[in-house]
Amino acid sequence: MAYPDDLLGPGERVVIHHHPHWKVLLWPVVVLPAVVGGGAYLAALVAGNSWAEAAWVALALVGAVLLAWLVLAPLVRWRTTHLVVTTDRVLYREGVLKRTGLDLPRSRISGVRCRCGPLDRLLGCGTLIIDSAPDEPLELDDIPGVERVCSALHREPGGRLGGNPGGNPGDDFHPDRRLADGLA
Repeated sequence: MAYPDDLLGPGERVVIHHHPHWKVLLWPVVVLPAVVGGGAYLAALVAGNSWAEAAWVALALVGAVLLAWLVLAPLVRWRTTHLVVTTDRVLYREGVLKRTGLDLPRSRISGVRCRCGPLDRLLGCGTLIIDSAPDEPLELDDIPGVERVCSALHREPGGRLGGNPGGNPGDDFHPDRRLADGLA
């Protein structure tokens, strides 16, 4: 899904657009069969009792709440979280009902680092750490292809880290360049 063009400035183009890594969905995938299986097992246990119908309704309600909270909510949260790197800025949006956003101009970025633990390296994700001049470093967890995102922030024009610090942002940007770099 492309980032909405109406949220971009004139001449600004999306270089990278990611949702969090799919590993954040592993826990919901484990919880789904556990809740459904546990509910079915408990429903079978109470089947012969006179109060079985009331127990089934209670089990269905508890199961629905657990599925909504532990499966559906993380899925929606994952889908509505965006990391967008454009030619001019870095945007991070998250939230479902209450939307939180961060816009960081590329010119304010003074350093970019990434941190990957052993599991992160195996899965191809990690934490992106962006240093901006007066602020504390911004840490974004579970970024897929974090090393490529980190190097793209160094390579792409538009800020002090980019290839065009003195000119207009995006002057030497070419969309085919990210294809050659494997970022598309």
